[in-house]
Order: sequence, then structure tokens, then C-alpha cells
Amino acid sequence: TLLPVIGPFPVSSQRRDMGSSSCSSGGIGPANTKGRRVRQRPEIRGASLGGNLRAVKGAKRDSSPNQPPPRQHGGRLIGGLSQTKLTHPSGENKMQGLDLIVKRGALNEAELVPFAVPETPEDGTAILRIDKFALTANNITYAVAPDLMRYWEFFPVDREGWGRVPVWGFADVVASAHPEVAVGRRVYGYFPMSSHLVIRPTLVSAYTMTDATEHRQPMSPFYNQYSFTDQDPTWSAQGEAMISLFRPLFTTSFLLDDLHRSNGFFDAGRVILSSASSKTAMALAHLLAAGGEVEVVGLTSAGNVSFVEGLGCYDRVLAYGDLESLPCEPTCFVDMAGNADLLRRVHEHLADDLKNSCRVGLTHWQSLEGELKDMPGPRPEFFFAPGYAQQRLTDWGRAAFLERTGAAWAQFVDTGVQWINVVEDTGPEAALARYTAMLGGEVDPAEGLILSLKPG
Repeated sequence: TLLPVIGPFPVSSQRRDMGSSSCSSGGIGPANTKGRRVRQRPEIRGASLGGNLRAVKGAKRDSSPNQPPPRQHGGRLIGGLSQTKLTHPSGENKMQGLDLIVKRGALNEAELVPFAVPETPEDGTAILRIDKFALTANNITYAVAPDLMRYWEFFPVDREGWGRVPVWGFADVVASAHPEVAVGRRVYGYFPMSSHLVIRPTLVSAYTMTDATEHRQPMSPFYNQYSFTDQDPTWSAQGEAMISLFRPLFTTSFLLDDLHRSNGFFDAGRVILSSASSKTAMALAHLLAAGGEVEVVGLTSAGNVSFVEGLGCYDRVLAYGDLESLPCEPTCFVDMAGNADLLRRVHEHLADDLKNSCRVGLTHWQSLEGELKDMPGPRPEFFFAPGYAQQRLTDWGRAAFLERTGAAWAQFVDTGVQWINVVEDTGPEAALARYTAMLGGEVDPAEGLILSLKPG
């Protein structure tokens, strides 16, 4: 349900260097890194590489007779990272690529699987080396969303029942057989948790390009667009973490804010957000609070109450167990958690006072079982951001859409950098461990994870 900004924001709506923030907690530029914490990966509870989570070591496979040779599975090499290097048009030698793949029916089963990156791209294609990407609760939403959302179809693998979870981040063009896409250009967009991606660029402009790879065409075109950083006025090297962590989520928050405002908040004076510590909820709370028309209430786990209260964008913060202490009055509910039991409790507690129920995220992925039948109040409606964005593009026009989202983003950035400590982690095993921690709900909500499959 989350989507990127469509192309760069207008220059007039945003400073180029977000590192110049004057926030009290500091910007994210090199001159002041108080708001951007880069550290070594700590030991993470539940993130052992044993059990169902298997890391393929990067060490060269030896010739021991007791060690089985690598095996081919569906066209991808599994069992060991080859040390074969590939020569690209740039003259650089590249290691084989690496995928982090996940079992679709059991998300806690994940593997690191090497694959061969083409030595030279086919005509009309380009090879992107994925430099870094953000990992948030949004990515868990992609993984557990119903099949009709088709998130697993963007980056399929050859192993039946497995796939690659989509993420947002930055990559560099390392080889190109497309006349309009030069080697060395850096792009922002939608990627798999992998080291490389082969795309078929089309609709190439000074600002963006679109991947025309055949299997991606049935899905929303918003996810197939990549923006060139050298033409994006919102980009700076120091600001890449904030862009990766918040830009796609923020656009969804902007659209949700617009949905409620354009409908007069459905005649309610209060909006409740579940999973209040999630980045989409945080951005939406910021937007809702800016107008002051409604009370903004955050629901979160007991352990996150203090953090959410400290954000300053919620009028009231409650632990999930205290939901029933809320007085019954006209209310809208935005469900970021996807917890069926919580959704039922909200409906049963507020009943006819619940004026609108909007389902957005699925961060509590373990609680999706069960039919939601015979609940009082309005029918919960799933919010599909690309569809709503297309409606607003038609209503406003592309230029006005970008101007509005850009203005809102510019006002949000200075606040957002105060909320998040950026934690960068590099290496395949580190990425696997962080994925495990995110899946288990073990990541501090104040941390923004920026990962890379490049060797640490």
C-alpha cells in the first residue's frame, strides 16, 4: 500500500541539503551527527544464523571431500559464494550477486543465495548494484499482504514458494546496454533485498526512468520508476537515509491525511492510529496534528509508550491494553498494525461512534488469522495508496501533486530527523540478522535501519 514520490520534488518545495537542518537534535549531515547514529551491529536476540535462518558464508569453498559441491536450484547457485569475478564495461571486477530470499508461507525461513551477475547486459538493459536500502515494518507489510496486492511478483525467484521482499534504497548503474542510461549514475527506487538488479529501462528522462521488465508490468507503475539522484533537488548524500526510510512511507501518510481532510474527517473529532511507533503512523500523526482539527491518539505496545509520547505529534498515547479507557465519541481509526483482535476491539468498544475504519499496514503479521465478521461500526476498508494517488493525479495534475507532496515533505523533514537514529549495517549476515529482528518486533522504534548486502 506504500508508494514512492513520483519523480523528484520541485526545487521550490525543498532544500537540496537536508544535512543543514536546524533541529535541536542536529541534522544528518557530517557536521552534526547527533541525530544520525552509525554503529557496529550488536548481538540481536533471536537473530542467530542457525535454525531456519541460513547464511551462505562468503568464504571460498574448499575442496574438502566432506563438503558437498554447490548445487544448482532453479538456475541459482545455492550452497556457497563463488569467488568468480565478472568484468563489466566499466572495467571493474564484480563478485557474484547475492539474494536474501524468504519463504512466503513462513517468513522466519530465509536464506542468502548467490547468483551469477551477467558479464555484459543484454541490449536495452542495465545492471544496478544495490548500494543500501532501508528496512522498516513497511517491508513486513509487503511480505504478508494478500496475494492480490502482488508485492511478491515484483522480484520473483526460481524457487517455488520463495521470493524477495521489496525495499527502498539507492543503487548505481554499473553496466548498461541502453543508450540513455550511463554507467555511474545513481538512482533511488524499489529494489529486492539483493546485491544487484537487472532492469530494462524505458521512458528515460533527465529525472527518471521506468523498468519495463515484462513481469513487472501488471503491477502498479508507481513501483517501477527510478529517479536519478543527480537531478533530484531533494537528494544529498547525507540525506539518503531519511529518503530511504521515510519518502515512500511519507507519501502514503500524505494521501491518508488528504483522504480524511477531503471527507471532513468523516464527521469525527478524533483519529486513532495503531502501531503508532511505525514510520507511516508517525508521519501521518505529524500531518494530522499540523492542522489541529482533530485529536490524534496513538496506540502502541506498552514498551513503546514513552518513545511515542516523546515524538510530540500525538495528543494522547495509550498501550494496546488500555484501549477501552478511551471515551466513546465520534472517531476514525487508521489500522497500521493489521492485528485482527485489536481491530475487533476497536469496533466493539466504539461501535456506532466509529465513523471510518481504514486498514493500511500489516506490521503485526502474526495476528492476521481469522475472519472479521459481525463487527459493529463501519466495514473496514483497505487503503491502496497507488490507486488513491492515481485519483489525485487525475484531480490535481502531476505538477500540483508534486508541489503539494513536496511542500508537506519539506515541513516534515526537520521533524523526522529528530525522531530517528540511523543505524547502518553492512554485510549479508548483518542484513539477515536485522531482517530476523524486524520480523520478531525486536527493533527499537527510534532506530532507522540502513542495510547493504555488500561485504562488511
